[in-house]
Amino acid sequence: MTKKVTPYNSSNQSKKEQVEQMFDTISDNYDGLNRVISFGIDVKWRKKVVQLVTDTKPDSILDIATGTGDLIINLSKSGATKLVGLDISEGMLSVGRKKIKAGGLDDRIEMIQADSEAMPFENDSFDAITVAFGVRNFETLEKGLAEIYRVLKPGGIFVILETSVPTKTPFKQGYKFHSNVILPTVGRLFSKDKEAYSYLSKSASVFPFGEELNNILRKIGFTNVKDKPQTFGVATIYTASK
Repeated sequence: MTKKVTPYNSSNQSKKEQVEQMFDTISDNYDGLNRVISFGIDVKWRKKVVQLVTDTKPDSILDIATGTGDLIINLSKSGATKLVGLDISEGMLSVGRKKIKAGGLDDRIEMIQADSEAMPFENDSFDAITVAFGVRNFETLEKGLAEIYRVLKPGGIFVILETSVPTKTPFKQGYKFHSNVILPTVGRLFSKDKEAYSYLSKSASVFPFGEELNNILRKIGFTNVKDKPQTFGVATIYTASK
């Protein structure tokens, strides 16, 4: 059974409320810290996601847990005419909207504040749906995945980019040092929220990955489920169809 991690165990708030508050707080520093903590490798991973989606020639794309919009901005190169970024944190969306406007994309990309587990879309609305480093923040994983399945069109592609835990030496030990020491330390030094990056490392360490997550996706109803570990297994790209 997967251990659940909430950002602040002393709070009576739900995980959803805490995640929203946490990302609102760290939104101004998120992009810069993300590049530092990942050594910029996350940019390469996102490019792979964009290529996987682009290859399916989608007309409509939804990026869930879009944050500051990195992925949906890159997905604008796919040729899709409908591009939507959704996130629960208005603080993250505000940063993303500024980036979108600066790039002259505000007439192409719509940013929506909403709950990923209760989205304001009709069934079968999108040709492609992506989530980058967001599914582990769902309050109820299966509920969130079922909601994604609902709004994905039949024949559509679903792509997840998420952290995972390397299983081979020395990458496993290096990952633990980075997650338990480097990530929280950098977060404490440069973030307004001193607990946020500790939560992010803890949530990644207990989140199901590889075949375990594949099986959850299949249980929801997804087909053609595949996982592709990235950079010695520190992240994984999952693809699935409806």
